[in-house]
Amino acid sequence: MIELTTPISEEAAAALQVGDTVEISGYILCGRDAVLPKVLKMIESGTVGELGVDLHGQVIFHTAVSPAGVGPTSSNKLEIESSIAPLSAAGIKLHLGKGQLHPETIEALEKYNAVYAVIPPVTALLGSKTSEERVIAFPELGMEALHLIKVDKYPAIIGAAHGRSIYDEV
Repeated sequence: MIELTTPISEEAAAALQVGDTVEISGYILCGRDAVLPKVLKMIESGTVGELGVDLHGQVIFHTAVSPAGVGPTSSNKLEIESSIAPLSAAGIKLHLGKGQLHPETIEALEKYNAVYAVIPPVTALLGSKTSEERVIAFPELGMEALHLIKVDKYPAIIGAAHGRSIYDEV
């Protein structure tokens, strides 16, 4: 088990391989199809600094945050998967979600030294490993707003890294 603490360094991201099991601790961002296009617009307009969170070395979990907890959504939804390359270019090192990504997305991860990890859809387990949460942008989206949460030993498996995908191994 590889223990990762946010922010994730370039060296730590480069060392991750497809199939590695990791535990992620520290603050991570949570966002899915409603909010990620808004974050991309902030990156494009140069206003992403207004979020108050440095994207360099950050993790983004493809989820909403609700009273029921957090659980992964499908990362291959158009609005989510199309955000992976520009978010990686902006400094995100690890994308958490579920599902198979397209080869072009896997190539973009390689280009920006970022990785994708699949996380088991176990809301109760993840809830017990989440100690803080707050909305940092777009509160009008409710549970789909951009959240910052504090996690302790989130389990995940590296699903794409260095131009390879775990789904290619099957």
